[in-house]
Amino acid sequence: MKPEIREAEKEDLEGVLDLYALPDMDNGKRLKHDEALKIFSKMKNYPWYKLFIAIDPEKRAIIGTYTLLVADNLVHLGMPSAYVESVIVAPAYRSAGVGKAMMEHARNLCRDAGCSKMALSSRLSRDRAHAFYEKLGFKKHGYSFYMEIDEE
Repeated sequence: MKPEIREAEKEDLEGVLDLYALPDMDNGKRLKHDEALKIFSKMKNYPWYKLFIAIDPEKRAIIGTYTLLVADNLVHLGMPSAYVESVIVAPAYRSAGVGKAMMEHARNLCRDAGCSKMALSSRLSRDRAHAFYEKLGFKKHGYSFYMEIDEE
């Protein structure tokens, strides 16, 4: 199945939040709509930070989503870098080409933006996702580190 992929609009947020509440992402926790709307509006102020959705062309339902941040650099001769985040496909549509279509969409945007690379990180426990990314041509490169930021 070939989904329609486009930049999300504020009317799409409920469908995106439903996907983010899945066990793979936020484990049933859901951001409130008004909070999501504030963040979505803030994202629009970044030079190049976008939320994309994949839509089932027959059912007109949101079946996948990802974000893409293109960041300017002084390294790599000034070529920007791209970071893919928050990739998820609805369970009923997994292994149907939706994730592949979203990553091809992202890669084309990165190519058009003149990026030197497109990177993403994935939790260690997501073996199926890792195999998927490697099949698409992503290569393991170094380590991804993170630190929880505690409130004091």
